Amino acid sequence: MIIKRFLLFILIIIMTCPINAKFIYPSAIMDDVTDDYYGTEVSDPYRWLEDPDSKETMSWVEEENKLTFDYLNTNSEKEYIKNRLAELWNYPKYSVPHKEGNRYFFYKNDGLQNHYVLYMQKNLDSEPVVVLNPNEFSKDGTVSINRLSYSNDGTLIAYGLSTSGSDWQEIKIRNIDTGKDYNEIIKWSRNGGIAWKHDNSGFYYNRYPDPGTVAKEDETKYNRVYWHKLDTPQSEDKLVYERPDCKEMGFYPFITDDGEYLVLHVSCGTTKQNRVYYRRTDSDGDFIRLLDEADASYDFIDNSGSKFYFETDLDAPKGKIISIDIDKPDRKNWHVIVPEQSDNMSSVVTVNNQFVIEYMHDVCSLLNIYDMSGTFISEIPLPLPGSIGALYGKMNDKELFFSFTSFLYPTNIYRYDFIEQKLNLFRSSEIKFDSSLYETKQIFYKSKDGTSVPMFIIYKKGLVPDGNNPVILYGYGGFSISRTPAFLTHVLPWLEEGGIYAVANIRGGGEYGEEWHKAGMLQNKQNSFDDFIAAGEYLIEHKYTSPTKLAIQGGSNGGLLVASCMVQHPELFGAVICEVPLTDMLRYHKFTVGYYWIPEYGSSDKKEDFDVLYRYSPLHNIKDGVNYPAALIMSADHDDRVVSAHAKKFAAALQAKNRGDNPILLRIETKAGHGAGKPMSKIIDEYSDIYAFLFKVFGMKFTDVK
Repeated sequence: MIIKRFLLFILIIIMTCPINAKFIYPSAIMDDVTDDYYGTEVSDPYRWLEDPDSKETMSWVEEENKLTFDYLNTNSEKEYIKNRLAELWNYPKYSVPHKEGNRYFFYKNDGLQNHYVLYMQKNLDSEPVVVLNPNEFSKDGTVSINRLSYSNDGTLIAYGLSTSGSDWQEIKIRNIDTGKDYNEIIKWSRNGGIAWKHDNSGFYYNRYPDPGTVAKEDETKYNRVYWHKLDTPQSEDKLVYERPDCKEMGFYPFITDDGEYLVLHVSCGTTKQNRVYYRRTDSDGDFIRLLDEADASYDFIDNSGSKFYFETDLDAPKGKIISIDIDKPDRKNWHVIVPEQSDNMSSVVTVNNQFVIEYMHDVCSLLNIYDMSGTFISEIPLPLPGSIGALYGKMNDKELFFSFTSFLYPTNIYRYDFIEQKLNLFRSSEIKFDSSLYETKQIFYKSKDGTSVPMFIIYKKGLVPDGNNPVILYGYGGFSISRTPAFLTHVLPWLEEGGIYAVANIRGGGEYGEEWHKAGMLQNKQNSFDDFIAAGEYLIEHKYTSPTKLAIQGGSNGGLLVASCMVQHPELFGAVICEVPLTDMLRYHKFTVGYYWIPEYGSSDKKEDFDVLYRYSPLHNIKDGVNYPAALIMSADHDDRVVSAHAKKFAAALQAKNRGDNPILLRIETKAGHGAGKPMSKIIDEYSDIYAFLFKVFGMKFTDVK
């Protein structure tokens, strides 16, 4: 009997340990779990991996990480990769200055600090002093500043601290002049607004219910706005606004620059269509629902008394500026100030009583000035085709600050003087990299349905398109987020060793306005995948690379992108870098904040959405017996946005069904989240592993390695 039980145990182990010619993967038990979706039976054998705290999950993850790091650490060149990344990243980096009151604030990283340090200057020529140094909050850099809000006079700041990359924050308050924190700590807040009253008596903020007061699945719902009086405990905070009738509704409070109005940006999930409510800051009365139709996006720009200015895509998918007099709010009284243009309106600020508008022309920035009546004044010339990272100025300021970057142009800070009408380089980046040896090309290719899609290709000058070059193709394509030209330090070692880096600006992003976004969302999501697949086909057809040398990379929604393309066309790619991905599109909305993304993806709770999701959900389209490309699937143990269950289930299913020799590896980072606040040390480690993986899979060697 004992012998029979032993043999049965061995048989179970053999059956649950996926094996190929090179790898014996950790055992992943397949449970008999099945869901019925409108008459379609869908199995979910790895649902047990959704519990991150179970002994079975933790043991399996530990074994997966060991397999992964054993594979990566056998690359003798990994240490060189890591050292080169550290060398390249070791240069001073600055943020755009913010003027609050008569003080200037900016972030700086001396080089390899885990986090940027916040500095203050009393004027642009004075010596900067440290206001907040998050590198002192934890020895390993896993505590970071997630958000920050200044009082109107620049003497107080409220700052949100995140631990291990979590979206949950604790808000603290600091007196800048004394350098001391107040006693109170605000809990149960996530990425919302903090709006100081101009008398410095306190601030408005949004938070979620205390744990245990609502069902666990509702702890990221029932968002509420509170008033916090300075120097009092959170328990005394006053509820200002809530909507118990709509628990998915979220609020972002802010106060107008004149201090007269408390405004709420109201949204449901990630849909761009929002509402706008307001009341006077000297009132405790009801909020006035200025915009309550949720028929378009309305981004508040500024106000002049009762006249509110908004950037909107109402009947203008590429954006326009309108004014609404809150004393005469009927739509018949609305005025179009700057009408929709042929280029996409990306961002707007008011400076010197003028509109400064960033437009996007074929994924590159343009910067124009208009007066408050909408008359074009001038264009601010930019140094080369590239992207503006941040714009900062206020209505009464005489200066505008912005950052500018491109693929081969490190981020520099510029200052535009409205009095002299002159643009000057304010702060420059000095990096040990000769960008003159490289070039960037923008091409346009045809997708499956004939749509023209732009793509940037970056490579070393003199490259021969012989089909043998290793390529990383990057994409995102979701939530109206645009992937514009940017200086990516982590890409430089790849370029130095003859690799090509390509970025496809696929549908689902915001590169060409809301129509481009809608063409890659909901029932149109397959367009994003088709665009990305067509990008790979273009690179192969034009001899930049071949399928065995083509790697695809994406994170979050981009992780969904590369996972979907991988299972749809496994023959097209040689390697996949799949970071913090969504892969279970039938259950994504059941985890943490996933329900917020229903406007983007739809929900399997609806038959018509299920049919679409089931067709492309990566987890559910893995086929048995297919030779899938080598894959490095990456997630983190504290990712409370896209939970690591997606990566775990996808890796387990791929390992079980893959019949080739290519490695399918899972890397679960510890004390890290979705990406925000990740310390520099972990970033360098992460990219060292990515390149160790790609160089090993592609058989590449670093030229400087003996």
